[in-house]
Amino acid sequence: MQLIKSFFKILGNGIKFINTYFKTFVLFLIIIWIFASNQGSNSHFANLERIDLKGEIFDSSSVLEKIIKAKNDNQIKGVLFVIDSPGGAFAPSMELALAIKDLRAKKPVVVYASGTMASGSYLAGVGANKILANPASFVGSIGVIMQGADISELANKLGIKEQTIQAGEFKSAGTFTRAWSGKEKQYLQNLIDQSYDLFVDFVAKERNLDKAQKNTWANARVFLAQKAKELGLIDNISNYENAKKELEKLSKVQTPIWKEEDKIDKLFNRLENKTSSLISQSFTQLIYKSAFFETR
Repeated sequence: MQLIKSFFKILGNGIKFINTYFKTFVLFLIIIWIFASNQGSNSHFANLERIDLKGEIFDSSSVLEKIIKAKNDNQIKGVLFVIDSPGGAFAPSMELALAIKDLRAKKPVVVYASGTMASGSYLAGVGANKILANPASFVGSIGVIMQGADISELANKLGIKEQTIQAGEFKSAGTFTRAWSGKEKQYLQNLIDQSYDLFVDFVAKERNLDKAQKNTWANARVFLAQKAKELGLIDNISNYENAKKELEKLSKVQTPIWKEEDKIDKLFNRLENKTSSLISQSFTQLIYKSAFFETR
């Protein structure tokens, strides 16, 4: 009860804050937009672009849109794809991988692993012309996993019973309301195995790796950059500056001009990051305080 009260208190304060400062905030954005529009920018003359992939991959639409836009922009001669992501869902990761492969068919793409390039994020960038990595970066984790909880014992204690009406034998396979049957486990395992084979085939083809040796490079292990290089998962150890120079060389531009991030987009990205951080901290404190007061 204390948790719920605290939640609605925070929510109410948030709504009150928005109502109080919304007009000021909008005016502030308009002023920044006018100011930014009057500043000199090289974006109109840019011939190289950086695109970032950060955080877990659940919705790839925003990054995908940037990749497609860069592909269709004849003025952009090359793309630096900077990755710092632990991976995520298989389908959106594959969507990015196919988009990078299409982009490479039209112009050079260099991937720079700035922190983590693992699982789905490795798949996303594996089709680039070259993959360079920070020496302290984590690379690999080529594998597929499916997890699910079994809360049936908890439901029984609470007096909750499952009711299911379904059409199709495996429609409820993967449910968390009961233990999975042996037949369901086999069905799900086959699905994961097929996904894994698709992942491995794509990587082996793009990196010219021997699939027969997949247990050395595709058993879901994560490697430091140097070991990843020895296994052929990346091309070289690098830093950010040298990764940019590598793209400039591959793109053969006489005068490299990097596209600048739109000032309004940059502002919103910073606001989004700060808001997410604030919400996360607020809920952490809320849960801690509620647990403390409820259990003493």
